[in-house]
Amino acid sequence: MAVELRFTLHAEEKLSRLSKEGVTRSKVIQIIESPEKIIAGYSGRKIAQGPLTDDLLLRVVYEEIEKEVLVITLYPAERERYK
Repeated sequence: MAVELRFTLHAEEKLSRLSKEGVTRSKVIQIIESPEKIIAGYSGRKIAQGPLTDDLLLRVVYEEIEKEVLVITLYPAERERYK
């Protein structure tokens, strides 16, 4: 990744809690770099989503600030909900 990637404290805590579900830092980076879909979020934020399991997506909310990507939060979601 050509830009610096940082996680907010909140995103770090979510990453830690979701590690038992198979969510890793590299998975988050992979979804930001090659998402299935990107959706516009609030206040200029973006929401990238990619596969977590057959039934779940991982959604990553982030901001692009100059040469930096700041991960705000991440969460698993049912694939059916975000078709």
